Amino acid sequence: SFAEFQQVFGGLWQPSQLPYAVEQFFENGGRRAVIVRVCNGGAPATITLPCGAGALTLEARSPGSREALRASVDYDNVGANEDDRFNLVVQRVRSAGSEHIEDQEIFRRLSIVPGTTRFVATALQESTLVRVRGAVPAVRPDRTYRVGARHPIGYVDSNPDGDDGDLLTDYDLIGSEQRRTGLFALRASDDVHFLCIPPPARDRDLGASVLVVAARVCQDLRAMLIVDPPAAWAGCDDALSGRRELDLQSDHALMCFPRILAFDRLRGRYEAFANGGAVAGVLARMDEQRSPWQAGPDDELLLRPGTRAAMVLTDSERSRLAAHGINSLQSLRTTGERRLALRTLAGGTGRSADSSLLTSRRRALLVMSSIERGTRWAMFDAADRNVWYKLARQVQDFLQPLADAGLFGAGDAADACYVVCDERVNTAHDMSEGRVNLLVGLRSGRAGEYFSFMVSHSAAGSRVRPARANRLPPGTRMSVSARADDVEAGVDDTQR
Repeated sequence: SFAEFQQVFGGLWQPSQLPYAVEQFFENGGRRAVIVRVCNGGAPATITLPCGAGALTLEARSPGSREALRASVDYDNVGANEDDRFNLVVQRVRSAGSEHIEDQEIFRRLSIVPGTTRFVATALQESTLVRVRGAVPAVRPDRTYRVGARHPIGYVDSNPDGDDGDLLTDYDLIGSEQRRTGLFALRASDDVHFLCIPPPARDRDLGASVLVVAARVCQDLRAMLIVDPPAAWAGCDDALSGRRELDLQSDHALMCFPRILAFDRLRGRYEAFANGGAVAGVLARMDEQRSPWQAGPDDELLLRPGTRAAMVLTDSERSRLAAHGINSLQSLRTTGERRLALRTLAGGTGRSADSSLLTSRRRALLVMSSIERGTRWAMFDAADRNVWYKLARQVQDFLQPLADAGLFGAGDAADACYVVCDERVNTAHDMSEGRVNLLVGLRSGRAGEYFSFMVSHSAAGSRVRPARANRLPPGTRMSVSARADDVEAGVDDTQR
């Protein structure tokens, strides 16, 4: 919830667009958000706990000037002969000097002796608030006192040395793949459906490099990137010309227009915002109202009353935008019965006829994720040829009810999908490496075309890659194409 976001990240903050996007996400129907915070050179606040002539320094886990912490030390239930032990309480408060406690952690019987089970530097690795900075002194922290108070134990407030850092750059947002920061931190999450990157400032748009890397990360996560329209797009004509200049063609990305107007509680008036957070909330709400597994025409992207579209589009403008892969964001339903299909930004680069259709593309990604997760057990028996039949049977049993429901286009349900897991996609080298491959194809909207992908399981992990499947004679083996992310495989008619 947004209240939980406030507790962890501090709520709305004018220099950042992220809190506003999160608020708009939940207001428009979102239920669960994975937040990654980025910073450019920020410094965490510190807490200095006196230890006789020395001091134990704690530093906040989160950088920034608005992280207000305080700590307390006592010796309750610590024996007189245990002069290395102490109890520590760390609290996050609403602001410096406030008594409004937002979070609290209690660590009992900590020790200043390295190697002990409760060594303070090791025990605080479990803390979500602080870490130990520098060396641990040889004397335990002094008991904290509150001068003139009824109770002797008090608190030590954090020092005013927290720093928000400089303005964010594209490199800060992209992050490091090795350190799993920025966009790459999302790879730790196993269930991301949409990726939203708010603009780094009110007067700046995302750079092209961020969008390119984000689209690639979404491909790995089998998610959809929500691309915000630039602030300079003031109308339909601007959007159409800007779409050509943006030149981002990806079946893992979508865009909605126009931007939105939402009430800024810090400024006390309505302001224009990028629409990514609200769009993610609308799409999440639509998934709950009608499952992506359910066939039928797409519904319109309707904002809830707390936010509204920055302009009203006519029917002709919505049609023109849809022809270029831009979806219309609306505050009210259209009067006509005709509903435009939701689009991706695939353009002419799609691998199948359905790549430019958002619902079909998301359905394919959900199928890919379901199959990859549901067949991970095979990595433990990857060298066993008997696993091939079990895998193919399991996936076929999963896909057939979906095919019978018409999710893979009109036509014979028996021809709606195929599953291959035999010597054509599993070589002797794969078996020696402890790897098992599974080729799956789903019928696309164009006659005779299939959207195919390869699922590979091994002790090193699982991977899903797009594949191009051809109707070749039985016994044809798979071959890896020049592009590392593509797989070419032969599939014979009898497998269908």
